Amino acid sequence: MRIVIPGGTGQIGRILDRALTAEGHEVLVLTRRPRADRELYWDGRTLGRWAEAVDGADAVVNLAGRSVNCRYTEPNQREMLDSRVDSARVVGEAVAAAKRPPRVWLQMSTATIYAHHFGAPHDEESGVLGGGEPDVPRYWDFSVDIARAWERAQEISPTPQTRKVALRCAMVMSPDRGGAFDMMLRLARCGLGGPIDGGSQYMSWIHDRDLVRAVRFLLDREELAGPVNLASPHPVAQRAFMRAIRRAWGIPVGLPATRWMAELGAFALRSDTELLLKSRTVVPGRLQEAGFGFEHPHWPAAAVDLARRRR
Repeated sequence: MRIVIPGGTGQIGRILDRALTAEGHEVLVLTRRPRADRELYWDGRTLGRWAEAVDGADAVVNLAGRSVNCRYTEPNQREMLDSRVDSARVVGEAVAAAKRPPRVWLQMSTATIYAHHFGAPHDEESGVLGGGEPDVPRYWDFSVDIARAWERAQEISPTPQTRKVALRCAMVMSPDRGGAFDMMLRLARCGLGGPIDGGSQYMSWIHDRDLVRAVRFLLDREELAGPVNLASPHPVAQRAFMRAIRRAWGIPVGLPATRWMAELGAFALRSDTELLLKSRTVVPGRLQEAGFGFEHPHWPAAAVDLARRRR
């Protein structure tokens, strides 16, 4: 297949590019800073010559959007929102204008669209969007607003010949430098891999190889459209999540942190505590109903695999 990946130079894009290229597919990456023959320039907002790559492609997998690993200042919030909505809108324009439109458009979204809570897990049918427990900081609502607007931009695009899927993706765990697993492993190796604010908040995650397999599955399954959760079927409490990382790397102790300590740490790392404190309890209802099987459904074993590949 010929697959176009807008925003394909980030962590998830690199994972998919490596895997799909190794399988013999032609992968073209859209980026603001092209550095290779398979990378084409786009600005993420306006149509350009890059749209010629969409015309005749088999699939588009749009991953574009400013990283959420930052302080939630007003300028950063605006950039997070605009980069997602604008890129989804202009991808839709390219698909709609194509003489031979791609048969499927996978659009990145986020599992953060679901409510912060500690009860029954969210699937696509019964999951609660936004809100949650009474202790939710009001600025966390902005992440939900972004996700809603992101999905809406794809939904309203007039692309009747192209199947559209919104990927409500949990944290992707891979051995790559700079990813979520890398950050958590560094904390654990510094002795800070203990529970945060009690550690009862749930973490939804997906192993990088299951992510690739799920994307391939969705490219082929014509009956699947709309929101699809990309997450392991077994969310894990934060305290258990970090304990599994420590055991996989042979780290005996992880110091706990209070909420205010997490606030200080996030400020020092130029990040935000939502990434550490929001309880994400998300399960892949539609994937499993369609017959998808996970190779790495349980976190302790997945952490061992990632640690082995990282060493």
